[in-house]
This record gives sequence, C-alpha cells and structure tokens, in this order.
Amino acid sequence: MAPRPQSSAAGVLALLAEPEPLLKQHALKALISLVPQFWAEISEHIAVIESLYDSDELPLEARHSAALLASKVYYYLEEYDEALSFALGAGSAFEQDSKTPGSEEYVETVISKAIDRYIQTRTAEHPDKVDPRLGKIIEGIFARCIQNGEYRQAIGIALESHRLDIITQIYEQTHDTGLLGYAMEAVLDNNFSLSYRDQVLNSLFPLFPSPTADSKSPHIHSLTRLLVTLSSPALTVPLLVSLVPGEKLLAYQLAFDLVEGGAQDFLEAVRTKLPEGDQDAKPIFDMIRKILGGHESVKLYLEFLKKNNRSDLLILKHTKDVLEPRSSVYHNAVTFQNAFMHAGTTSDLFLRENLDWLGYASNWSKFTATAALGVIHKGNFEQGMAILGPYLPNENGGESTLAGAAYSEGGALYALGLINAGVGSGRTVENYLRDILRAAQNEVVQHGAALGLGVAGMGGHNGEAYDDLKQTLFTDSAVAGEGAGYAMGLVMLGTANATCAGEMLTYARETQHEKIIRGLAVGLAFLFYGRQDEADETVKQLLAEKDPILRYGGVYTLALAYAGIPNNDAVRKLLHIAVSDTSDDVRRAAVTSLAFLLFKNPRQVPRIVQLLSESYNPHVRCGATLALGIACAGTGLQDAVEILEPMTKDSVDFVRQGAFIALGMILVQQSDASSPSLAATRASYAKIIADKHEDPMARFGAAFGQGFIDAGGRNVTISLQSRAGTRNTSAIVGMALFCQFWYWYPLAHGACLAFEPTGIIGLTEDLQAPKFDFISNARPSLFAYPSPMKTAKKEVAKVVTTAVLSTTAKVKARERRKAVSEGEAMETDKESEAKKDSDVEMKADDPSSSGQHGDVSPISGSISNLADGQPGDPKATSKRKEPTWENVANFSRVTPAQFAYVVFPPTNRYQPVRPVSTRDPNLKSGKAPNNKSPASTVSSEKYSGGGGILLMVDQQPGEPSEFIEFTSTAPVVEEAAAASAGAGAPRADVPSIALDASGPEADPPQPFEYPFGNDT
Repeated sequence: MAPRPQSSAAGVLALLAEPEPLLKQHALKALISLVPQFWAEISEHIAVIESLYDSDELPLEARHSAALLASKVYYYLEEYDEALSFALGAGSAFEQDSKTPGSEEYVETVISKAIDRYIQTRTAEHPDKVDPRLGKIIEGIFARCIQNGEYRQAIGIALESHRLDIITQIYEQTHDTGLLGYAMEAVLDNNFSLSYRDQVLNSLFPLFPSPTADSKSPHIHSLTRLLVTLSSPALTVPLLVSLVPGEKLLAYQLAFDLVEGGAQDFLEAVRTKLPEGDQDAKPIFDMIRKILGGHESVKLYLEFLKKNNRSDLLILKHTKDVLEPRSSVYHNAVTFQNAFMHAGTTSDLFLRENLDWLGYASNWSKFTATAALGVIHKGNFEQGMAILGPYLPNENGGESTLAGAAYSEGGALYALGLINAGVGSGRTVENYLRDILRAAQNEVVQHGAALGLGVAGMGGHNGEAYDDLKQTLFTDSAVAGEGAGYAMGLVMLGTANATCAGEMLTYARETQHEKIIRGLAVGLAFLFYGRQDEADETVKQLLAEKDPILRYGGVYTLALAYAGIPNNDAVRKLLHIAVSDTSDDVRRAAVTSLAFLLFKNPRQVPRIVQLLSESYNPHVRCGATLALGIACAGTGLQDAVEILEPMTKDSVDFVRQGAFIALGMILVQQSDASSPSLAATRASYAKIIADKHEDPMARFGAAFGQGFIDAGGRNVTISLQSRAGTRNTSAIVGMALFCQFWYWYPLAHGACLAFEPTGIIGLTEDLQAPKFDFISNARPSLFAYPSPMKTAKKEVAKVVTTAVLSTTAKVKARERRKAVSEGEAMETDKESEAKKDSDVEMKADDPSSSGQHGDVSPISGSISNLADGQPGDPKATSKRKEPTWENVANFSRVTPAQFAYVVFPPTNRYQPVRPVSTRDPNLKSGKAPNNKSPASTVSSEKYSGGGGILLMVDQQPGEPSEFIEFTSTAPVVEEAAAASAGAGAPRADVPSIALDASGPEADPPQPFEYPFGNDT
C-alpha cells in the first residue's frame, strides 16, 4: 500500500517546542526536505528557528541545520540577503545540501548573491573587512573555476572584486596571453572607474611577454591598446628600447600602431624621451621618432588612396546635373558628395571640369566649397600651403578687395586644418593659423581660422592656442565666437581642465548669441572626452540648465565622456532625456548620442532604437536614424538596414534625410554579394536626387548618402575604433562635429576624420613597399569594388507591326484565290506582300516560334557556328564557377570583414611581423564564407586590429626586390605654389572658386564674315 502524501508540516514543527535537544535536531533535519513544499507554513515559525541557530544548548551540527533551514525559508520568501546571511552560518550543512538533487536553483542563487556581496564589500572604502566565511566561499569558487578550466569566469569575478592576484595566478599557471587580452578588454569595455582601470592595466603590462618577430606575437594588438589607453611614456619607452636593435621591425610596427590611436601629446612625449642610442641603434631610434611623428602613416595612406581611387564621376555628374546649382542647399550637397567621394585622394578632377558650376557658389557656399579642398587633400600636409595658396588671406590680416573673398579665405583656413588634422599641433601650420587668427579683422576669416586651428591642433593641449581662441571668443562676434567655442574644446580635448570648463560655461551663460552658446556647449563635450565619472558633475550642471542649448551640450558631454563604454546609467539617462525633455533638439541629440556609447556593440543598437524609430516625434525618429548610421557604420548590418528602409519613406523630410545618410554610412564598402540591400539603396539615391518634386532636405540627404557609400575613392570605411581596438579619437570627434551640420553645414566636413583607409600596406625596414601577393580565402565577388555606373543609352523607337483585321485578311485571301484562278504566280504575291510591314505573319518555321532546339543559329540555322553560352547547351548555360580565393597585391584594398580571410603562405618571400587580424573565426583553413548569407556571417561584425601598415620580414634578403613606385603630386600643386607667392588673393590664371562672379567679362571673339552664299 502506497504511503499517503504529507499534507502539513505541523507535526514536525511541533517537535521544535520539545525540551529534548535530540527531538529538535531531528525536526530541523526533517524540515529541510519539507521546505520546498511547506515553506509558507514553516515561515510562521522562523523566529523559533533563528533562536535555535543562536542557542548554545544544541550541538554545532544542529545549529548548522537551523541556519540552513532559515536560509531556505528566506530564499522562498525572496529575502535573498537574509538567505545568504544564514547560508554563511550553515557551514558544512550548506556544502552537503549543495550536492542534494533539487537544490541546484537555491544554491546558484545563494552563490550569486555571495559573489555580489563580496564584490560590494571589496569595492567599498574598507575592502579588508570581508566576512571570513564569505571569503572562504569565494576562494572555493576561484579554485573550482581554475580546476575546471573556466578561466574567463574567474577573471571576470576577480576584476569585479578587485582581486588582481587571481589574474596573475591564472596567467602563471596557463601562460596564455589571450587571457590577459580578455582581462584588458573586459576592463576597457565595461564601466570601471578610470583609476581602477589604470591600476588593472599597470598590473597586466608586466605579465605580457616581450614580443618577437619569430612568434608573430599575437598579443602585440593588446599591448598597443594598453599603451595607448594608459598614454604612459614611462611604459612605452622601455618597451621600444628593449626591441632595439634585435627586433627593430617590431619596434617600427609598434610605433605605427601607436600612431593609429595615440594622442598627439603622448606621441610627442615618447619621441622626446627616446634615447639617442649608440652608433648601431641611433638610425633605428631616429626612424622610430620619424614614425611617431605621424607624418609617415599619413603619407602612406595618402599614397594608398591616390593609387586605388575608384570614384565614379558619372554618379557625381548625374547629381550635379539634376540639382539646381543656384540653390545653396543643392550646391552644398554636391560639394559634400564630391568631397567625401574623393576624400584623401587629392583628385580635384571634378572641380576642374565644372568651374562654371563652382561659379554659382556664394557667401557661405563658397566657404564650404573651399573647405572641401581640405577634405579632398586630407593628409597632403607637405603641399597643403601650396594647394591652398590662391585662397589663403594675407598674413598681415589685410582684407581682400574682391567681393566675397573673405568666404574663400575663411574656407581655405578651415581646409588647411582638415589637411593637417591630428598632426598639426606644435608645427608650422598651427603657428600660421594662430598668426592669422590674431591678425584677422573679418569674422568669417576668424571663423575659418578658429575651426582650422581646432582641427589641426586637436588634442595638442596647447595653452597658447587656447588663449588666442579665448581672445577671439571675447570679441562677442556670433560667427567668430562659434568657431572659437568648438576649437577651444578641440585644442584641450580630453583634459577635463576645471579652469577651462569654468571659463567656457560662464561665458556661455552670459552671452546672448545662440551660435556662441552652441559652440561652447559642444566644446565642453570635447573638453571632457573620455573622462567618464570625472564629467558627471559638469553633466549634471548642464542638464539642469534652463537654456536648451546648454542641455544639448550636456547630452554630448555625457556621450563623449563615456564614448565606447556602454555605461548602463549613461544609456538610461539618455533614453530618459529622449522621451522627456521639452526641447526637440535635445531629444534628437540624446537619441543620436546613444551611438557614441554603443558603437563597439553594433548589434545591440537596432534593438535599442527600434521603438524610438517609431516615435510620434519626428526629431526622435531623426535621431534614431543617425544613431544607427554612426554605431553600425561600415558593418552592413541588415537589422539596421531593415529599420532604416521604411524611414526613407517617412512623411517628414528631415527624417528621410537622416535615413539616407545613415544607409550610406552602414553600407560603405559593401558589395552586392555581401549586402542584399546595396543595389536597391543606390537606385533609391538616384531616384530621389532626380525627382524635382522631392523635398530639398531628402535630396540633400541622398547626396550625402552617395558620398558616404563611395567615400575615399571606395577605399575607406567609417569606424569609431582603431585597428588596435582602441577608441579612434579623431573619428569620434569628427562624427560629433558632423552631427552639428543640422545647424551649420560647414561642420559636416568633420565626417572625413572618421574615414579609415582599409588596405594592407606592406613595408620593408626602409619603409619601402615591395611587390608581393597574398591570398584572400573568400569569393572575389564578396569583397569586390562596385561596378561603375553606365551611361544611359538612347532608346531607338521600334517599328510596331500593324495589326491585320480579320476582314482585311479575308479580302486578301479572295484576291489570291482569284489570282491563282487567272494563272498568276503565287510567289509574286508572296514576294510583294512580304515587303509590306503591315502584313507580316508568323510562319511555322520562324525561329522565334519554332519548336526546334534553342541552339539553332538565327543566322544560318545551323548549330555548329553558335558561340558558347547559348541557353540550349546545358554545359554552356552553367556559369563559370567562381573561385573561392584570390591573389591580392600589396597596397590593395582589403575591407574590414576581409581581413579575417587573409593568409600569407609560408612560401612567400615577405611575411608580416604581426598577425593581420585579431579576429580568427576558424577561416584560415581556406574555406570561403557561406555563399547563401554572407551578410549575416561577414559584414555585420566590427573589427579591430585589421591590416593597415605592416612591416614585412624579408626571408630572402640577398635577392633583388621590386618596389612600388609612389605617384607624383597632382598638377595643381605647381600652379598653386606659384599663386601662393602673391598677395594671397586668387590669381586669374589659376582655377579658383574664389573669383568674383561679377568681375570683367571675357573679350569678344575676333570679327569674321559668314559665307552666306555657301549655305547647304
């Protein structure tokens, strides 16, 4: 007979009141197994159970049972802190219960709470005051993780609980540098304080082994990221010295990688602290200094973009032809499209071929068009002054007599800053711009000089430049003050200088000019770039301001302070502002700013902004488009495209504009094979631009999108992180500037700072580029350049066959029968009728309706003389199978997603000193990516540590080498150099957009006589 199920725990609970200790002990053990079923009934006696735990009458084992029973009751009551406290007192009883079937969920919950409390205690002000019982549990967890090989879980707990000794212990046991890289990425990409972050990185650095060229040192990417983040010359200089002279190629490689993400002041400090070295080492240290100057990298990427320029001028010509040049909006649209498409290529062919179109530029359109030269020639700092010579103002500050010359002069100064972006601090160009800024009297020239000085001296922390800008600000000119506000933040980028912040905020509150307030508000955001919690107080002040422009600045300050760090509190605050602020501008900025926090996790962004993209407020929807575009730029992420495509048909024009811009950012460097949406997006751009009834803002956005999707001659991507995985400071700042185009079009040029050339540039120790090939283990079509646009063919009107009425056919049939009866030849009628187009009839043996084999030639009716590829032949109809790999030459484009498939065969003469890519999705075996859904497996991932400038080891040093010859400078340089020797006003014989449109007309043609008598 089966035992009856127990319906109550009352009988067992009654034993707790018995005076006999053995009965109480028995009751406690029995109740532990009854808790899951009768926890509500047992909870009424929790006070008795707790008193038994504290009682000295019971043995230790019984008290442990009482603690375990109380812990389980509190667990079911969802009082987890109390449950943990009693579990800690349960001792051996808890350990035994953890092995009991059915207790798994309880044990996991208690352990997770134990970890949380341990972390909370360790991170408090007194980390040594940890409950020994709690410490014993955590030590057991560490030991179990290490024993089971769950090292990453142990590292995660160690980082959270500030137990850096555990990380050292794990590395000493495993000697796996990948685990050190994991710890570094975890502390960099999560919300840890700056002081603790630096503490962790300083403890990790000595654990990394010294890199060697023989092992290709996969951890060199992690080392680079660590050094750039700490910006510590004290760590960087000894590492570089240790590589000289034995590993000089690695030293050069490390120097190039540091330039990718390092701040100007950090790189300059490393250069000055490098030793001179002995006779053998001196040339090596000199070369390292030269590389750390940044100019070598810029020159190599400039050469790369010039050699591989694949810009399609037909697209530009089509846009120019359909957009009315007299409209400043449309003129600016074409200017930006041309600038982005040719960014860094030094190709001004479109401008030279369309001087008449340029002549329509006036006032600020002229400023923007001149500044576009800086985008086109970005990085060409050696010829920058010569190229812009015809447009630059007099150094003594005198104003030009030509009407509108101030706009071209201001634009040229801005262009000069863009050419020297990120490498101008402390150099001649910075001093030149400061001199012009002090001497200029015209506010437009001051505006251009301020913006140029800010971009060129970005992150240089030059106090004298800051003071010059401050003096311009204090003139209280709206135009000049706005540029000075942006530039002050750029020059002092990331310093969080309290004095500067106080001066800027005070003046922003006092001035009446909205333009100045906006410039200073965004400048404050630049000032606190990357400072995380150090910016919290300023953010709190700005967000509490009544002026919406200052709250707008507070949003960007929050976004840039935590750039690249998905801080939950920051994301929550931005989402709250996006749905609650009274200003549409602030709400739009809050949604857009999400991109700066989440760009390292692009897959999360579509899910976060999905609901915002459907908001009733068009400004929120517009912010959602830019958030998707910036965060998912260059990924081809289909989830983001699917959100944006419906928004291109939104009822509000500026939402459509944002959607077109964002699609261009996301689909940059995608191919038809990798992204199914590419062809439709390109067709949509062409259609919108050509539609004269479309809203100007939507057409403007489509032109922007065309510029982004083919940016940099189709050889750049848009990325907010560097190849080493660090934050790309220039790109983040550039995108923040670009977002201000809503108020001021010239700031859109800042987007070029986010353009990252994507290729492999292999160099020897002499920094020459040898000729060699490597293998890309992927279908060529997956990463191919887009096909060039084809000119539309003129349609020839086809002759339509006239329909033959049935009555007409009957009449003609009677006539033929009559002719036959009269003896006339039937063939004569047929021949005469065949000449008439109106009476053509389908014959049974007509090739178009014949039942014969499809391979029959329409010319001779035979099969033998047909070319291969006709539809009838099954062998011919099958397309030639595409290869699964291809050879790629040095100095060629390699897209970010393609880096993971690049292989250098061991037989190659030249081998890289470091891995090409840090991503290793098991693709080195030679397997091509999935042919069915390449976009989901390849294009949607962000990258770090891919390609770029690679130092190559020559395995056959005695053999002669062939090197790639670098192209000569564009012809405009010589012409502009001669013009720059003049007073600064544009010369009449040099193509210049600064010419006065109302100047003297050209001479009339020579007299001639028309031959009237010879007309034909």
